[in-house]
Amino acid sequence: MHFAQYYLDCLSQASYLIGDQSTGRAVLVDPRRDIDEYLADAEAAGLRIELVIETHVHADFLSGHLEAARATGAEIAFGAAAETGFPIRRLHDGERICLGADPETRPGAESGVTLTVLATPGHTLESICLVVRENPDDEPFGVLTGDTLFIGDVGRPDLLSAAGHSPQDMAARLYRSLHTKLLPLPDATRIFPAHGAGSACGRSISTETSSTLGDQRRLNYALQPMTQDAFVRLVTAEQPATPGYFAHDAALNRDGHPLRDPAPPAALTLDEALAARDEDGAALLDCRPAADYARAHLVGSLNAGLDTRFAEYAGSVVAPGTPIVLLAAPGTEHEARLRLGRIGYDRVLGHLPDPAGVLAGAPELTRRSNRLHVSDLLARLPLDPVAGAQLIDVRNPAEYATGALPGARNIPLAALLDRLDELDPTRPVILYCRSGNRSVVAAALLEAHGFAEVSDVSGGYAAYAEAA
Repeated sequence: MHFAQYYLDCLSQASYLIGDQSTGRAVLVDPRRDIDEYLADAEAAGLRIELVIETHVHADFLSGHLEAARATGAEIAFGAAAETGFPIRRLHDGERICLGADPETRPGAESGVTLTVLATPGHTLESICLVVRENPDDEPFGVLTGDTLFIGDVGRPDLLSAAGHSPQDMAARLYRSLHTKLLPLPDATRIFPAHGAGSACGRSISTETSSTLGDQRRLNYALQPMTQDAFVRLVTAEQPATPGYFAHDAALNRDGHPLRDPAPPAALTLDEALAARDEDGAALLDCRPAADYARAHLVGSLNAGLDTRFAEYAGSVVAPGTPIVLLAAPGTEHEARLRLGRIGYDRVLGHLPDPAGVLAGAPELTRRSNRLHVSDLLARLPLDPVAGAQLIDVRNPAEYATGALPGARNIPLAALLDRLDELDPTRPVILYCRSGNRSVVAAALLEAHGFAEVSDVSGGYAAYAEAA
């Protein structure tokens, strides 16, 4: 058996290549759009990808099933409940995919590497898991759990609740899927999920990218003995805010999307970048680290550093479909466009080469961020709730629940764009997160939308907790 996990840190996303080396037949599971690594590895291992399987309709990234199918001629497969805008093979509960049997010489035979489909609705209606065995009657080698079961967590039931199905109904389905399909597997079964720590598809996902069912049975809070009602209450509470691009990506993954364009973005002059903003409504997206952006940035520009969760943050502050001009450090513009393409943000008009140099030559268009040291903040607390600054915690609800600054309101970064009308743009705003990255992204968003006086706390809540 050939088994490879591909883990993408910047999106906390995992995909898999599984093949039988005796026949050369392989499947690709939950691929990202840039598929060259999969194709190169398959070729090196003497494998041909015949089937591209999606464990569900993803919301947090734009999947590469169309790109992979075009490149390999493979079929695209989803769980039987999926409704898509393109032809698919429907995989049914209990169905076996036997990669060790050659369908041309031994039609109907079952041998070698085998995947068994488990219908596991809960995260979505069409969610499936794939039990992997080296031979059809062997004990399971592992199970690809998609967004049904994570390491340390389970898939959230509130992202794509189907029409007529509440998060509570989906959570009840998830409970039954876990207890009737996954937990009966042997403790030694390896768990290979679709996401790791940092993903908004779960609340407390581990940094580990694989585990065993036995370990999860002992350590995963959601797999502890409890009633279905208790489970439903537990997994529907305090889930992370969802970035605005999730619904956009889910629709593209379900209905189809243009294939990824691998071309690098065109170089633009400052005048061309400003014209794109003023005439085409383009977002000026500064991809440099938060500290560089804070020192000097183009007035009205947004920030999402390539050294952070770039695509997720960009998708939180730039509405889907908005044209984008990149302000990226020299040599990083191609990476920025690649990562934006992974969430379906393909309208990149170009990039401004050497933004630091351009800004140095245009001081009249340059602004410095106002960053508060925690000692300055402590001197101002408590804030006057009527005339004073608006103190906003941009962390996720579960983080906020563990402790917050006195008088702070919780508006997670992922929800901020849609909740700007809850803030008064004429009053000062102070923003903070855990360490100071998300707060810079949030401050840039408010500045770009005309808020007059915006500050963020350098070091974030961690610095406050240490100093308080």
